[in-house]
Amino acid sequence: MPPATSARTRARLLQAVSLLALLGAWEGVARAGWVDPLFVPAPSAVAGALGRIARGALAGLADTLLKTAVAYAMSVVGGVALGFVLGSVPVLRQVLHPFVVALYGMPKILVLPWIMLLLGFGTAPAIVYGTIHGLFPILVLVAGGVRDVDRTLISVARAFGATPWQLYWRVVLPAVVPTVLAGMRLGIVFCLLGVLVVEMFAGVRGMGHVLSSLANGFQAPELFAATALVSAASIAIVLALDALNERLSHWRR
Repeated sequence: MPPATSARTRARLLQAVSLLALLGAWEGVARAGWVDPLFVPAPSAVAGALGRIARGALAGLADTLLKTAVAYAMSVVGGVALGFVLGSVPVLRQVLHPFVVALYGMPKILVLPWIMLLLGFGTAPAIVYGTIHGLFPILVLVAGGVRDVDRTLISVARAFGATPWQLYWRVVLPAVVPTVLAGMRLGIVFCLLGVLVVEMFAGVRGMGHVLSSLANGFQAPELFAATALVSAASIAIVLALDALNERLSHWRR
């Protein structure tokens, strides 16, 4: 077995052992009565609750992920495109960058009442709010990545007669791929968060609505189980983007 493969296998094994140890300690603490099961149920109780809510929770998760996918697609397209423009045109960057940073730092929850006022309840406000949540991290990171591309590389490419299209395709794009992927990893988490927030406050279905209903009913095991489903989906998506980053890193070479 190659050393790199062996190291990865050992790391995965240690991660699995750590997770099992954590779950075992949690189970022991819960069974010993050191925590209130009304608020912190044992993992075994959570596993049983998962079986009870699986059908409804999976349907809600699918609905949430579908809205998140739409919001994410719009965030990536808008964030990458605007980031390239903002990072490439110095005048626009100087004029608009302070406003972009200000909007990025503004708590997005402030615009949620206006979105609900304009769009009401349901799918549309969740997608719009998720898009707003995911757009700005991607935009800010991509604009910074394009701005920070090594000017020497651009000068050399121009000296060899590269056209603007070749300059962006052969120099700028490979240089900013890690930044774009970093923005995409942040963006998917923010989009999912935005969709869940709207589903909790203005949704009639979706995983946010499920979580809110379980919390209001003081159904702690079911709430933990539903939370675990959302967390597992989010982690799987981020790991998939990490794998994409690894593949594209070979292309950059």
